[in-house]
Amino acid sequence: NYKGLFGNKIVKVSALEEYGLRCMLQLARKNGGPMTLPEISKAEGVSLSYAGKLLMILKKAGLVKAVRGRQGGYALVKPAEEYDLKEIFDALGEPLYNPKHCRKFTGDLVKCAHSKDCTVRDIWKEFSKIIDGVLGNMTLADVASGSYDFGNMTSNIQVGIK
Repeated sequence: NYKGLFGNKIVKVSALEEYGLRCMLQLARKNGGPMTLPEISKAEGVSLSYAGKLLMILKKAGLVKAVRGRQGGYALVKPAEEYDLKEIFDALGEPLYNPKHCRKFTGDLVKCAHSKDCTVRDIWKEFSKIIDGVLGNMTLADVASGSYDFGNMTSNIQVGIK
């Protein structure tokens, strides 16, 4: 949960997104790695199997690679400065809003009762654009070093809802 961006409101982040980002941060703080699975697991306080699951998701998305050998483990595939957080969160979870969103909330109906006159969909679309804008302007290196400025990042965001 992150506070600050929207005042005292909380943006919910899944455990997969939280710990996946934290694994990426571990590698970024070690100059891109490599780090062994046990090292990452211990550093983040998660089980070896859960750390393995996270790293496999990140590897499948092309964000990390397995390094073989005695000094092997997992490593970033590019410098931390070249990853934006949107790329990482996209690999770890679904976007806040996507076209399939409305299909999840149909109640007992085949399709949403408000599919033709929905006023909520536009809110989710705009909110998703805001989140994507912030995440797209923040790099893994920014977060690893603590050098990001939410005020500056959010000052240029335009919201289409009036």
